[in-house]
Amino acid sequence: MSEEKKGFFGRLVAGLSKTRDNIVAGIDSIFSGFSSIDEEFYEEIEEILVMGDLGINATTAIIEDLKAKVKENKIKEPFECKELLIKSMKEQMDVGETAYEFENKQSVVLVIGVNGVGKTTSVGKLAGKLKDQGKKVVLAAADTFRAAASEQLTEWANRAGVDIIGGQEGADPAAVVFDAVAAAKARKADVLLCDTAGRLHNKKNLMEELRKINRILEKEYPEAYRETLVVLDGTTGQNALSQAREFKEVADITGIILTKLDGTAKGGIAVAIQSELKIPVKYIGVGETIDDLQKFDSEQFINALFTQN
Repeated sequence: MSEEKKGFFGRLVAGLSKTRDNIVAGIDSIFSGFSSIDEEFYEEIEEILVMGDLGINATTAIIEDLKAKVKENKIKEPFECKELLIKSMKEQMDVGETAYEFENKQSVVLVIGVNGVGKTTSVGKLAGKLKDQGKKVVLAAADTFRAAASEQLTEWANRAGVDIIGGQEGADPAAVVFDAVAAAKARKADVLLCDTAGRLHNKKNLMEELRKINRILEKEYPEAYRETLVVLDGTTGQNALSQAREFKEVADITGIILTKLDGTAKGGIAVAIQSELKIPVKYIGVGETIDDLQKFDSEQFINALFTQN
């Protein structure tokens, strides 16, 4: 494990401690408390997973898989189920290698999300990560709705050492994207990263805005690979799931950035989103610094979740 990954794993383990207490402690007591594997045993596990914000779909799939593995391996003892459960959870969440295809192509990444979820910060951190990989990045400050968004993004752009194309507060976001596309082409950028507004309570406006942006990208930058990431706040649990659902109605979402996983008991939501919406969690954030946003790794995530303190 690289130093950066090791450091992040440590923060992830620490950050998931509340979720771990919420889910794992309960599951361990079931493994040690039951003397045989019966329906009640599975029901107890199911209840804990649902309470841990894994969602009904993911939980059902995990339990079904667990039952099949128990049968197949002729397992008799409840405590022997733990490894199988962990394996099943990892399989549920694997995003696969193709998830980050945009990094290897000339691409446009749209980032959407409601205010307060850490969207602008995530855009800034992502810009820094891509720059560290040797990519030429142009940022578009197309969230012109929130006064501080542009200033905040400019600060991140300076920190990451990438170019930023901004609009005045209240400017047309599509116009900002138009200018940013021109700049990305002129500067031969690898990735054009667009911070866009996300106002779900006014879905119609949001749809219109995204449509306009899409039209411009299709017309001006048809050769660019498209990625649309939605930023969700991990502390809001099931609420994050319903937000993802609503965004799915207005945009062609290709991935999720799940922020603020440090200090939440609802980390299980990462499993639920993947399973319920078939949209992979591609990045997770566990803190404030630029290194605190990392690619999601299901193996690492579940290991951190089950790591004994």
